[in-house]
Amino acid sequence: MGKMRAVLCGYYGKGNGGDEALLAALLQMLPEEVTPIVLSGNPGQTTSRYNVRSCDRFSPWQVYSAIRSADAFIWGGGSLIQDVTSINSAFYYGGLMGLAQQMGKKTIAWAQGIGPLKRPITRAMARRCFANCSAVSVRDKASAGLVSEWHIPFWIAPDPVWALEGALVKGLWDLPAPRVAVTLRQHQELTPVRLACLTRALIDFQRATQTCILLVPFQQSQDLAIAQSIQAAMPEVSHIICLEDPKQLKGLFGGVEMVIGMRFHSLIMAAASFCRCFALSYDPKVSQLMEELQLPGWDIAALPEDPNIISQTWLECYANGEPLSLVQIQSLVDRALMHQDLLKQTLTLG
Repeated sequence: MGKMRAVLCGYYGKGNGGDEALLAALLQMLPEEVTPIVLSGNPGQTTSRYNVRSCDRFSPWQVYSAIRSADAFIWGGGSLIQDVTSINSAFYYGGLMGLAQQMGKKTIAWAQGIGPLKRPITRAMARRCFANCSAVSVRDKASAGLVSEWHIPFWIAPDPVWALEGALVKGLWDLPAPRVAVTLRQHQELTPVRLACLTRALIDFQRATQTCILLVPFQQSQDLAIAQSIQAAMPEVSHIICLEDPKQLKGLFGGVEMVIGMRFHSLIMAAASFCRCFALSYDPKVSQLMEELQLPGWDIAALPEDPNIISQTWLECYANGEPLSLVQIQSLVDRALMHQDLLKQTLTLG
């Protein structure tokens, strides 16, 4: 019997470090006997980076042909089914899952962070898609609550990126130590006034700690301009580090003492690398992570207006904050591998 083929569908090939990390983790966890076909916004880049077959997620014919030729369809991780950023995204992913189910393919909703779902139409579509899946795994309690309410069987496990292998970052150890990483992103709550306040606090924090500040855009289209505006204001040493390879992105945090992060996966990567974390939440998924890991931080909408309060709070975290213990990290990694067990169970070639 030939190899099983599986279409992997997510926000791939769009330059988002968190989604690329989910793809890398999915490819790492996929059973050896399964050949992946990745739907990507940049098929050439996806093929060269991961050495997999890829097709254009925006080409209806390529997508239809890929699903038709496959045995399974995997919704690959993250906040795909939500209607806050755009209702189009929920319909795109829900439509493809519905198509795969109509064609009789094995369908897996994998490592999902479901919601927010504000509209009845998207909620009804999500419920129908998940109900018809061969298997479902979710990455947080809120998503688990939703599928449980819908009476759909599921597995719950931490985000797969906990278990992603890191890679060395060339030149990182040549930068001055100690190092602190900052991962901010564009958001309506990160107003120019709040960004200016954070920048002022970062200058004061650096002056007090003599740390090398690493500004790390996770999605250059959304994060790079913010990193550049902060760097332009920093009188001491800082570096903007743009990494395309998600394994290197994870490896970066192995050389960092602390992260000040808005990006969800930057906090996971840092926490998994024994980094102290300070979170700036813009989304329920970040707030849930803060609660689960007991991370210090603020909701970005409730950021103190005084930069001195911010810098003093960061100094306290830097001086006295505790990274996760080896036991905690190992437990999260082991449990994240349940997403791998689900793939093995569901994609058996019996």
